[in-house]
Amino acid sequence: MKSIEQFIALAIFGAIGCGQGAAPNRVAIIPELTATATATPAAACDAGAIEWDEATTLPTVPPWAVDAIFYQIFPERFRNGDTSNDPTHASLEFPDVIPKSWKISPWTGDWYARADWERESGDNFFENGVFNRRYGGDLQGVLDKLDYLGDLGVNAIYFNPVFYGRSLHKYDGSSMHHIDPHFGPDPAGDFALMAEESSDPASWHWTAADKLFLKLLAEAHARGIRVIIDGVFNHTGRDFFAFADIAKRREASPYVDWYIVAHFDDPQTPANEFQYKGWWGNDTLPEFSNNGAGDDLHPGPKKYVMDITHRWMDPDGDGNPQDGIDGWRLDVAEEIPLPFWKEWNGLVRQLNPAAYTVAEVWNDARRFLVDGGFSATMNYHAFAFPTKGFLIDGRMTAHDFGRELQLRREAYPAAMQFALQNLVDSHDTDRLASMIVNRPIDQPYRNADRFDFDEGGVVSPRHNPAYDVAPPTEQERRIQRMVVLLQMTYVGAPMVYYGDEAGMWGGDDPCDRWPMTWDDLQFEEQGGDPLGRPRDAAPVAFDQDLHEFYRDAIALRKNEPALRRGSWSAVASDDDAKFFAFCRELDGRQVLVAFNRSDEPFEWAIPADMRADAKILFSTDEAAALAPAASGAGQSVKLPAKCGVVIAE
Repeated sequence: MKSIEQFIALAIFGAIGCGQGAAPNRVAIIPELTATATATPAAACDAGAIEWDEATTLPTVPPWAVDAIFYQIFPERFRNGDTSNDPTHASLEFPDVIPKSWKISPWTGDWYARADWERESGDNFFENGVFNRRYGGDLQGVLDKLDYLGDLGVNAIYFNPVFYGRSLHKYDGSSMHHIDPHFGPDPAGDFALMAEESSDPASWHWTAADKLFLKLLAEAHARGIRVIIDGVFNHTGRDFFAFADIAKRREASPYVDWYIVAHFDDPQTPANEFQYKGWWGNDTLPEFSNNGAGDDLHPGPKKYVMDITHRWMDPDGDGNPQDGIDGWRLDVAEEIPLPFWKEWNGLVRQLNPAAYTVAEVWNDARRFLVDGGFSATMNYHAFAFPTKGFLIDGRMTAHDFGRELQLRREAYPAAMQFALQNLVDSHDTDRLASMIVNRPIDQPYRNADRFDFDEGGVVSPRHNPAYDVAPPTEQERRIQRMVVLLQMTYVGAPMVYYGDEAGMWGGDDPCDRWPMTWDDLQFEEQGGDPLGRPRDAAPVAFDQDLHEFYRDAIALRKNEPALRRGSWSAVASDDDAKFFAFCRELDGRQVLVAFNRSDEPFEWAIPADMRADAKILFSTDEAAALAPAASGAGQSVKLPAKCGVVIAE
């Protein structure tokens, strides 16, 4: 869930250049980046750049995170492994207003085709039905596909909320101490057990869904895959036990201070006067209250959060965390007082010193992470934003791209830089493929500081009637491959959003949450349009070639330690040619990574200290090739248009 807080302009570095500054010379000297980036560079890597082993150790940054390749799973849409536990009409968020003809949506159907029950609800694709769809994704589906993830090269999973909630996304938690029963094998039995409980952890059962999740953890760990889950500690759903008790017992509820209640209902009147603070005015997401001083969560919800933290990090309570989760992603983290996070992160490290905690912060997060004791942030600000400006949109200059990558990353402590979660898309953005399809050509940015990354009125047909829902062309897939190569070669832990590797596309929520495209399923063509616009039908199928590219790029990162733990330094840029190159170095081994974002081929003389026997380790285009440099000394690399390469001895 993205914070609706307004995203401020760059406080430290000023506005990004957006390609408007003076262009540097071809293959430019980049003095503010590194003295080695010269027109005919003598050396590839900056000798002063820091490798992981040279960085000052931080107790909040576990070494495993430096080697992590994350894969984000949205549970309801990943895989239906058990149809017997599928959601029912009664389990929906608003069953009273949803037609009784509602039923589970077909996994392989046209996303934009509307079922009869949706048409009965109304004419609007977005307002009348799509958010009430359920496809039946569950934990068994994830278990069934752990080997798929292992084969892809994934060694860490980030789950969107798995706790019980009525919505499709589960950010409206009805419980934090239970997995959603419809993700497990016995929903009815789980609900019966849950009805017997109180807020006292001693009364909490282990439901069938809970036990299946623990099995999933064990199976993932056996494959070398770590698991982090979403922690939503700012707000709950209205079925959460404490809030439901307030709604029923009003002032007499023992939980009355857990939430911010403005007015209680008067049972003597026909109206419902119950008013309370919801997250950004959303009454389906009542917010927890803070303490009297406003510098911590209220003691009631705070104790509950601490209790569930114990439960999921050390399920059997024996002091050994190996049966628990490996960390947390913290939703809208900035909207909870910082002292709470400092104490909570302290508990997390006490339970598991190797735990990873990643805060959802969309801006520069350095001070917040350090003061709150986090491991990292979802790296929108220092990775996704500049990546969109240069590689996706092609509008940021190569020189400015290198500058912003370095300046924004180096705002963080050195060790933390290697653990930042480098994503480009997520459940809160349009998918990478559709970002590329809808990249601006001549249009001005609405929010130039972010290159319109996740700009509300731009990134979905729900709010932008010009948004193109078509799949990417082959030229647009070339850009996607360059972005993936950057993820797999840059400083920090890359994260792939489920289905990107299978070729999925789609605008922002809800269209970024289609059911996963699997190779063993036959999908209908996508011929519908959410706005009723004419369009050509598009085939929907697992993209084997793209999947193999992702797998190979991940393998490159895993096989080259310098790409995970090496220093980083910019080597060269050419603004006219949209060319940028950098170097990763570890223990003397240098690996060059170069990108030609232009529509024309480009030839680059690689640094003189790279030996004559250097070779291309990886390329997004097989036509990329090394050749003797035109000067007669050393080698050059010929890059086709929209191509990235990795070169090493």
